[in-house]
Amino acid sequence: MINESKIEDIIADKLQQDNMFVVELVVKPGNKINVVIDHENGVPISYCIELSRLIEENLDRDTEDFELEVSSAGIGQPLKVLGQYKKNIGREVEVLCTDGKKFEGKLVSVLEEGFEVEIEEKVKVEGKKRKELQVRTVNCKFDEVKQVKDIISF
Repeated sequence: MINESKIEDIIADKLQQDNMFVVELVVKPGNKINVVIDHENGVPISYCIELSRLIEENLDRDTEDFELEVSSAGIGQPLKVLGQYKKNIGREVEVLCTDGKKFEGKLVSVLEEGFEVEIEEKVKVEGKKRKELQVRTVNCKFDEVKQVKDIISF
């Protein structure tokens, strides 16, 4: 069976040279290889084709047959790796915490252990009848978050 590290070795230099990063690399039973890549400016289909050909050239179908799919990370899909979080700084995201809380806001910074989201909320201010809209920053740790998606707005 083809393993993930073999595929990583084949594509590592190319991805680094082109400032791309792997979002997901899985080899399923039956040698079904799925590679998902991303870049801060997106990934053109021509690059996926180029990477697919690179992998095919370095694997021998006569030795082990395989099925290969190379794609870019989809819009609206959950963020999975640090590179995707960094790519989305300044954009609106939807955060689902492990405790079930859900909120939306602007991703403002990313660190190794987590990220910060700026949210707007209506808060009761002492001495006033109406709630006022205030902005506050929420610190999130990656292990406390179930899912983070970018919000598409037109």
